[in-house]
Amino acid sequence: MSGSPTRVVVAGVIVHGGRVLVSQRRPGGGQAGRWEFPGGKRERGETDQAALRRELMEELGVELRVGERLWTAPAGPLELRFYRVPWAPGLRPRPLGVVQFRWVRLEDLPAYPFPPADDELVRRLAAGALPLGGPTPSA
Repeated sequence: MSGSPTRVVVAGVIVHGGRVLVSQRRPGGGQAGRWEFPGGKRERGETDQAALRRELMEELGVELRVGERLWTAPAGPLELRFYRVPWAPGLRPRPLGVVQFRWVRLEDLPAYPFPPADDELVRRLAAGALPLGGPTPSA
């Protein structure tokens, strides 16, 4: 194989009651202290959906169904893939692999420091330009 393959990172846009769940990255890693949509790197042999379900369990202790892809963005050697993740009633997320998490109103997302690769997605979500319950828009 020539060159290095693109690494895929999957993340969930989890919306509940008009708010979206964001988590804060731990110190010591890349983009430490910044806010993000929960998720992580896809491992060899995993589908995007399986990787995202695993990451949500590791980071927040919740088991959720992964919906359709909402957004894709390049980030250097990474391809970021964001999925709609419907919230399931009765779950209680815990900050297992993150510093903390918050339920944030969509219009308040730009006030949080996200990694630069997330900027356009954050702007579009805050503006209501991406339907969170309908068909997948082309990104």
